[in-house]
Amino acid sequence: MEKKTENKMNTTPMGRPVRIISIGFTGRPEDCTPMNPYPLRRLDEMVGYIESCAGVDETDMILLPEFWPGASVIQDLEGEVITEMRRLAARYRTYMICPISRKTENIPKLNSAVLIDRQGEIVGVYDKHYPFWSEYDIDPAPAPGQEIPVFDTDFGRIGMAICFDANFPDVWDALGRQGAEIVFWPSAYSAGTQLQAHALNHNYYIVTATTAGDCLAYDINGQEILYECSPDVNITRLTLDLDRCIFHDNFNIEALEKLIQDHGDEVEIELRMPKESWFILRTKQDGVPIRPLADQYGLTGLRAYKYDSQFRIDSLRNENLRSLTPRTGTFYDYLSSVGILAKSCPDVFRQVKVVRTVSKTEK
Repeated sequence: MEKKTENKMNTTPMGRPVRIISIGFTGRPEDCTPMNPYPLRRLDEMVGYIESCAGVDETDMILLPEFWPGASVIQDLEGEVITEMRRLAARYRTYMICPISRKTENIPKLNSAVLIDRQGEIVGVYDKHYPFWSEYDIDPAPAPGQEIPVFDTDFGRIGMAICFDANFPDVWDALGRQGAEIVFWPSAYSAGTQLQAHALNHNYYIVTATTAGDCLAYDINGQEILYECSPDVNITRLTLDLDRCIFHDNFNIEALEKLIQDHGDEVEIELRMPKESWFILRTKQDGVPIRPLADQYGLTGLRAYKYDSQFRIDSLRNENLRSLTPRTGTFYDYLSSVGILAKSCPDVFRQVKVVRTVSKTEK
């Protein structure tokens, strides 16, 4: 049964809109074999899906599902799948995340998500950190990924995770601490509230594309924004605003009142969450970002506030740091010492340079 929920965010003003297409599908009996138990599509079929939707409106990201060419179809970054997806990304001037079973010179198989930019260049690869057990029944067995990178795009900082990774908080915590604003999750199943918990705890968007034939999107406060599913092929379009900010009341109320007093025509309180002591700010004018204003008025984003608090309270466990006073001193000295500039909205680690590039040996 097809199910759709309205993405109300599409109808509100946005300071930094990101236009996303998620393509998913369900399995067909003729495609499933012992060596490929996962749903798949031929390359020409996926090209057709992309061509049917990417040219309709401008797009910033196309997300494809895990193992879509087939779990046992193993290619390197110069294989026909990635070559064709690079051509399409360049043609439609969009980023794309294309999952494949990938091989390198030294590793026979990795479950990878390949990030392609608007020029058709490969700008990043994420290797699934926690392969699912049934993947080890397919020869060759996958090697677990070694890194949890984030990547800077022209619309914001993104992270990727794949399928079974949903069960392991360390993956999602690492993405949050590196400043991910949105996490893309290709998968063979839907996960649901598992993903909702990560969005809630780390205050980034999560968007999915699955071979369960559906797409989920979660907000920076963990609320479900959108759910769409179809019995065969599901193509979802959604637009998210990466300018929206979430805050804790603590230390922010005086600055918030001053901000609204001075710039009430530009920024508004979208949502108050009194049980959590949180609030969300958004722009009132398309194309007018409010994050610089939040920084200017000294508001501290929720994620930065939590990391700051964790560091300080953990430091107080050390007898030598018991003189630490609130919101001054050691935490910011630490950030400076490692070359990290604290940003108030929303990431304390926005300037950390952890963007991974693909080396020639991996290609």
